[in-house]
Amino acid sequence: MRYREDPKSGHQLSALGFGCMRFPRGLTAQIDKEKSEKLVLAAIEGGVNYFDTAYIYGGSEVALGEILHKNNVREKIYLATKLPHQQCKRYEDFERLLLTQLERLRTDHIDYYLIHNLSEPVFWRDLCELGIEKWLGEKKAAGQIGQVGFSFHGAADAFLSLLDVYDWDFCQIQYNYMNENYQAGRAGLRRAGEKGLPVIIMEPLLGGKLANGLPAKAAKCFQEADSSLSPAAWALRWLWDQPEVTVVLSGMNSDAQLADNLKTAATAAPGMLSAREAAVFPPAVAAFRQAYKIPCTGCNYCMPCPQGVNIPGCFAAYNMSYAAGFVSGMQQYLTSTGVNHPERHSSGKSCVKCGACEKKCPQHIRISKALEDVTRRMEPFWFNTALKLINKLTG
Repeated sequence: MRYREDPKSGHQLSALGFGCMRFPRGLTAQIDKEKSEKLVLAAIEGGVNYFDTAYIYGGSEVALGEILHKNNVREKIYLATKLPHQQCKRYEDFERLLLTQLERLRTDHIDYYLIHNLSEPVFWRDLCELGIEKWLGEKKAAGQIGQVGFSFHGAADAFLSLLDVYDWDFCQIQYNYMNENYQAGRAGLRRAGEKGLPVIIMEPLLGGKLANGLPAKAAKCFQEADSSLSPAAWALRWLWDQPEVTVVLSGMNSDAQLADNLKTAATAAPGMLSAREAAVFPPAVAAFRQAYKIPCTGCNYCMPCPQGVNIPGCFAAYNMSYAAGFVSGMQQYLTSTGVNHPERHSSGKSCVKCGACEKKCPQHIRISKALEDVTRRMEPFWFNTALKLINKLTG
């Protein structure tokens, strides 16, 4: 295992982290604790020391806590989990949620604590009005929280703004070779690196699509370049090649996935890609995007939208719904557009057809018309009813 230093704390973090959202589950959708335990212990044995979970990952905190406690390995790892800020309506909610998490995880402290899906500065301002800065200071002083960060799904300009609203210890972004200019993107990664923040990468394989779901043409690009490397290995190496990347989280749920990722992580180093290897990615990306309906490159030239529409996010989710399936596209749409926020959302429905974006689009996309297509597909007649039900069930 290779390690990269967290410049804020001095911790040596494993280049490969374990994302616990995708623990193996049985037919009843319950976490298979026996399989999960085997994977967690094998990962620790292989040198993985960063484990990421969240309050809303159904059963994940409890399962991970039981595994760590049962095998007495809590102190061998750095533990990360996340505060569901949407459930914080008053100051006391911060404490209530943290205490629940500490109990679930069977620990007295969280090494890396994130504000979950902090996608807009307005959400942080809401939390500050509740007193979160005071609370975080108290928890850090008491040793219950180590490093404070945030995970992000939103537009690039929002990420750059969020970096400056608090003295963060780290951040977590979605980033992979298909999402190079999506959400925080490469520009956000570099800006966080310039500020001295360790950056944790989530969705390095785009929910597995860059491992097992590649179009044949894209897979062929990698196969012809080096048949000894799996598509997943290519995706991880693209990330580790970049010095600003600290930890790459992988939601490993099989022995084979873990073994392949550990093998790749053993060679993880900034600048690891040769010029010949780096040249493989553009044609692979082009092959992947052939299935896309809207030719958006995620350049963000159209942003910011006067109405707050996350144009690249809408298009990326719409395209994903065709390239990788409707469910994957809908998941991306929900996290990228904030349609569940009662006052501020960034879906295509907010478009007033002002045309400001179309004047700046280098791809000459008829954005207003394309947003109508997005809304028609991603917000069908049953969408609002389903969304209200989901919000009610999840709080």
